[in-house]
Amino acid sequence: MGSGDERELSGGLEVVRQPLLPVRHPTQDLFICDILDAVPKDDMASMEHPVYSLSTKPDRAMRRYEHRGTVVEIVPSGIGLATIHDKDVLIYCISQLVAKMNRGEAIGRVVRLHAYDLLVATNRQTSGEGYKLLSDALTRLRGTTIRTNIKTGGEEETRVFGLIEEARISRKTFDGRMQDIEVTLSEWVYRSVVSKNVLTLHRDYFRLRKPIERRMYEIARKHCGQQPEWSIGLDLLQKKCGASSPLNVFRSLVKKICAHDSEHHHFPDYSVSMDSDMVRFVNRSVALIEAAPDDNEKPYLDAEQLNEAKAFAPGYDIYVLYEEWASWWRDMEKPLLRKPASAFFGFCRKKSESRPLR
Repeated sequence: MGSGDERELSGGLEVVRQPLLPVRHPTQDLFICDILDAVPKDDMASMEHPVYSLSTKPDRAMRRYEHRGTVVEIVPSGIGLATIHDKDVLIYCISQLVAKMNRGEAIGRVVRLHAYDLLVATNRQTSGEGYKLLSDALTRLRGTTIRTNIKTGGEEETRVFGLIEEARISRKTFDGRMQDIEVTLSEWVYRSVVSKNVLTLHRDYFRLRKPIERRMYEIARKHCGQQPEWSIGLDLLQKKCGASSPLNVFRSLVKKICAHDSEHHHFPDYSVSMDSDMVRFVNRSVALIEAAPDDNEKPYLDAEQLNEAKAFAPGYDIYVLYEEWASWWRDMEKPLLRKPASAFFGFCRKKSESRPLR
């Protein structure tokens, strides 16, 4: 068993937890919503600032974050602050709106959705408990109040608002579960969408177990982006994460995440490591396709294509498969590939069919 696996006792037995959650809906290759080609999108303002709680227990503490002139105060409701997992609802709503905009359709602050589609798209359980957790998430999103001078859409103003203005269950199933929902986004979130202050997320974001990992990925996605690499000091990372634990505890958590990624390559889009309280994120795609000697030449695939290829080889490390495929291509004397992505998808499909991992 690898050193990066987590072990815990349950009923006297040792249980090993992988760093990524399982794919709960493996037959759903696309990000399911009314617009089938929608991909996960997140608003850049909340990726930059620690708006959501990282706690897995009710968090009723008021938070204040200040950095370079931006002040964010987060005020909880009686049931606690909205959590990083609650944010899945907003990511789903934003993704739908952006997809509709890209298709030239009119959008508004009211987003109508099917609860089941949201649960599937965000890799959540579709059991009765899954619907209850979704209902709780909507309540926390509605109850959490933000007071800030963050810029969205090029405007700066001090505003007080909720993350969503309203959530309405418009239809239930025969057993009482929510079926159709209407979510009215806050003007702040909606402005991020119409001004296109959003970024694409890797689908494995929804498989990250730990809230701190989700937050670290958001920060890396916002600041590293398509750069080859980006580094940040541990104390500033803690501040941006909104982690309330002592620095030595936070350091231990980040070290464990780095160890997991070193062994499992589980962190989406970027590898993460730490040296002397500097945390370094390296773009996996750039590292693969940047200029290389002729004897290591590879067909070009962009980050979206590499991400899409995962659907054809569930359970496999797509970067390892890419290197294997590129090696085969070189051994075949580099034949012309009119559609490199399609060729790689076919390679992944055959690999998975001959040696399925799930």
